[in-house]
Amino acid sequence: QVQVVESGGGSVQAGGSLRLSCQVSGVTDCRFDMKWYRQAPGKEREFVSSVARDTRTNYADSVKGRFTISLDAAKNTVHLEMTSLKPEDTAKYYCKTGSDCSGSRCYTRDCLSVANDWGQGTLVTVSS
Repeated sequence: QVQVVESGGGSVQAGGSLRLSCQVSGVTDCRFDMKWYRQAPGKEREFVSSVARDTRTNYADSVKGRFTISLDAAKNTVHLEMTSLKPEDTAKYYCKTGSDCSGSRCYTRDCLSVANDWGQGTLVTVSS
């Protein structure tokens, strides 16, 4: 099954760390730029970080210096290393594939089906 799957959420105390992962599974030789968003209860979904296929990264001001995004192209996986977590980081974190694809299978039905696609999200709770 072709899908975007997040993992690694959990509960930590303020100052702690977590590592989120997002894998595009079910396709091979089909690699996208990847982004992380988050949505706190009662708030709109907001951008957290992104990594392009050339590994250029971008971060929201609220997480700069604390979060690190990395891309494992061979495994079609993106990681988000979160350190010095704060209670305001509490949210459901979502992974999203972009539309910039590389690989020999970019124009197959399976690959196109996960372009600009969202995962189901993983919950991060930070207690004070």
